[in-house]
Amino acid sequence: MEVRLAECTGFCFGVKRAVDTVYEQLKNGKTIYTYGPVVNNEEVVKDLTQKGVRVLETKEDLMKLLEEVGPGADSCEKNENCSVIIRAHGVPEEIYRLLEERKVECVDATCPFVRRIQKKAEEESRKGNHVVIVGNAGHPEVEGIVGWCKGDVTVLRDEQEAEAFLPPGDKNICVVAQTTFNYNNFQGIVEILEKKGYNGSVVNTICNATEERQRSARALAAAADVMIVIGGRHSSNTRRLYEICSEECANTYFIQTLEDLCLELPKTARLVGITAGASTPNKLIEEVQNYVRINF
Repeated sequence: MEVRLAECTGFCFGVKRAVDTVYEQLKNGKTIYTYGPVVNNEEVVKDLTQKGVRVLETKEDLMKLLEEVGPGADSCEKNENCSVIIRAHGVPEEIYRLLEERKVECVDATCPFVRRIQKKAEEESRKGNHVVIVGNAGHPEVEGIVGWCKGDVTVLRDEQEAEAFLPPGDKNICVVAQTTFNYNNFQGIVEILEKKGYNGSVVNTICNATEERQRSARALAAAADVMIVIGGRHSSNTRRLYEICSEECANTYFIQTLEDLCLELPKTARLVGITAGASTPNKLIEEVQNYVRINF
């Protein structure tokens, strides 16, 4: 039996940059907070938490921290006791303002590709255009992008919502996408908007790393008898990989850790494929790969 790893898998550039940033900040002796989990992988967050990193889950958590440690906007003194790291998914503009007002150090680990979308959304909304974000409304990246818009903004998740979409007035629209959104679904939504005849622009902001991972996962799943997808349960890009692999391979498994791996391999299985989300550490991928090779 052959065990094969997808061509593109594991940490993407933005995730690696964010995780490295947190580990580097731990060296300075301050209390380190992250606004939201720095990446969508429970194992990574658990390791950082064990090393002393604290996670601010909500804006209310941040406000409580600022009340405790921030000197206030009328003070010239910078708070030197802690740092707040912005997660890879980014945050609304308001969060930066709150940290600046309280003079708490802000370390920005937003993925540069996400930051590009935030800037585009801000720029287009300042022009008076209606910003359309193709993505999942509850996802932190999308919530962050919405928080940079200065006017009308709509989040569209699927073709049904695109069909029902009616922008107010005669405004032009600007369409962007969540970086981890499925490219084919994005194209389907764009085609519907174009058929409606709206004036405006479309910017494909799906990350290349996302597209590459999805393509390589699909190609491997089409040839495999069994597929294993490794990643966080709350990771949007990992769920997309699982959906794609399930379309191509009936025996597809979604696991978060090695302990979740309960394989029932068909007796005729000749190829087991493995892929992983963009927030999955290489160490975990190697552990799963080695386990399958030794035990099956």
